[in-house]
Amino acid sequence: MQLPVALLEERDKRAQWQGIPVLLRRLHESSHPNSDLSKIHSMVMELSSLLSMEAMSFVTEERKTPQESVSPNTYTFDLFGGVDLFVEILMRPTLTVQGDLPILSDDLIKDCLSVLYNCCICTEGVTKSLAAREDFVMFLFTLMSNKKVFLQTATLIEDILSVRKEIIQLEEIPNLASLVQSFNQQQLANFCRILSVTISEPDVGVDDKHTLLARSTQQKTSTCPSRAESNQVALLNIPGFIERLCKLATRKVTEATGASARLELEDWHSWLDNALVLDALMQLAIEEAEQSSTESSDESSLSSSPLRHRLPQSMKIVHEIMYKVEVLYVLCVMLMGRQRNQVHRMLAEFKLIPGLNNLFDKLIWRRQPSGHVLHRQNQNCDCSPEISFKIQFLRLLQSFSDHHENLVCDGKKGLLTRLISVMKKEPIDSSFRFWQARAVESFLRGTPSYADQVFLLRRGLLEHILYCIIDSGCKSHDVLQSYFDLLGELMKFNIDAFKRFNKYVNTEEKFQMFLTQINSSLVDSNMLVRCIVLSLDRFESQTKDMKVVEVFSECRLLSYMAQVENRLSFLFRLTSIINVQTLTQENVSCLNTSLVILMLARRRGKLPFYLSALREKEYAEKYPGCLLNNFHNLLRFWQHHYLNKDKDSTCLENSSCIPFTYWKETVSVLLGSGRSSHCAIATYIDEAYRDLDRDFLEL
Repeated sequence: MQLPVALLEERDKRAQWQGIPVLLRRLHESSHPNSDLSKIHSMVMELSSLLSMEAMSFVTEERKTPQESVSPNTYTFDLFGGVDLFVEILMRPTLTVQGDLPILSDDLIKDCLSVLYNCCICTEGVTKSLAAREDFVMFLFTLMSNKKVFLQTATLIEDILSVRKEIIQLEEIPNLASLVQSFNQQQLANFCRILSVTISEPDVGVDDKHTLLARSTQQKTSTCPSRAESNQVALLNIPGFIERLCKLATRKVTEATGASARLELEDWHSWLDNALVLDALMQLAIEEAEQSSTESSDESSLSSSPLRHRLPQSMKIVHEIMYKVEVLYVLCVMLMGRQRNQVHRMLAEFKLIPGLNNLFDKLIWRRQPSGHVLHRQNQNCDCSPEISFKIQFLRLLQSFSDHHENLVCDGKKGLLTRLISVMKKEPIDSSFRFWQARAVESFLRGTPSYADQVFLLRRGLLEHILYCIIDSGCKSHDVLQSYFDLLGELMKFNIDAFKRFNKYVNTEEKFQMFLTQINSSLVDSNMLVRCIVLSLDRFESQTKDMKVVEVFSECRLLSYMAQVENRLSFLFRLTSIINVQTLTQENVSCLNTSLVILMLARRRGKLPFYLSALREKEYAEKYPGCLLNNFHNLLRFWQHHYLNKDKDSTCLENSSCIPFTYWKETVSVLLGSGRSSHCAIATYIDEAYRDLDRDFLEL
């Protein structure tokens, strides 16, 4: 900034700096505590016009990365200190003790924020430098109390937080509770986009790819709640916060009518690439913010907006859906956090599920026109607002239901019935099938409920699942895994379900196809194997029940699992495909299924026979000690993992109907050190091959 103006002007001609360095020099000289704000604003607007076209070009040029896009004006602006100068102009009123200073107009603040946002769009380094300034980030939150500049502030904050390495602490935001309570419903919906970054643990989307050993080590070194967990608590402590989110999630949207409704949401991205539509949506949000000062559970208070009538109906729906995606995401994360029980009670109290049920047909799962392609190019794509909305809705159901009756709502059709209906119509490899099955399975999960199972059996769910597994040609591992898990919960201990199974799988060819699918990936199907083993054990003790005896004698599946060599085959493979270093949240179920097989054998006094069979298998496969050493280490880790986690142990007990004390006893017996014990793994490993006491970290 100390370069002579003449030198800047001369260099400007050759470097084509568009006069930006000179403008910044003038702005710097003019921006002092008692400066003429109108003069400052005119220079800000002049600079803004030079930068805005580059930002718009970047947004509309096929989503180029900052490295691929050329933004010379933005680069020059940043190079000559423009970003720091604009931050100083915005923050000056908070940094001086001098009274009676001119107040920055809302328009000046908006233009300064827009310039900074445009710089962030075009230059990633700007975003990172702003994110590193804790004082500026906190200052931006205080600006959100001004409704006139809320949208520009929220947009900039979202961009900045997305590149921060460390999650901010919401408790450090000045007057957080009063700030959030001052937001109208539209502003709160926008604020959820920011909150989603602050309450999510890093890599939450790929959590099951992190080994349990690594996570256990991390938990040892960090005993304090994470920032994300602390932020969730901070939000729960804001009076009325969860209730308002429920209202946002369930408020109605005007139904599509007339010719304007013909523009389908599959074209949403081409609309959002249009600068005029972007401007229209921005203006719409501003108008809504200005008009909706009173709370409303629907959009009737916004219907008088002239711009709202000019936008196509499907764009209005996109507008609402984009808000709901963020709200549902926040609720979903809160439901999976440490405070999940409190959040669950509040969502039930504020009738979230009945409210979503009322939106199901008209918004969440609107009837698609004939020929509508749900997933373009990539079948698992979740890029459009409508697809994201459906997935967030299903994730929320999965987190919320977890064997609660709340999915059976008021009215003729409950949410569970609607969900099964749309599941049956979904394309066979659609990624929605995975989430739909997960949501229904979570309703059944826990202690088996015969009434819940019958409710779903009568709606043809078992036959539909078997069709998908055996006859549909489905190739998606995720979808098949979700159906194996759901089938297991649906059939567990239910003799009627096994009878229906046998009626559908009525030929040896079909049964062999079913077994092929199970054996193709035991990590995916082991929960179903566990269900069959548990059910077989119970049915074998019900010899006086003629119905059970009849089905047992006819059912191919029960007859197959009743053969001890088949159970041993599953046990051998389940203990072979995992080890301590590769255990994840996804495959630890293989270890627990192995334990179920051995616990039931122990009950019948057959545990030594099973351990001897494993030893014989080792020698037959020419690697003595390998399997049993590995299983011994897995059980040591099992003790380390489960004896400190109440939730996991409760889930094991409820799903198997085996007391957790028996789980612990069986593991202790298997890990016994006495050479004379016929139920200890060590007894079956020859001394030359024994390797039982190594530290987990060395494995």
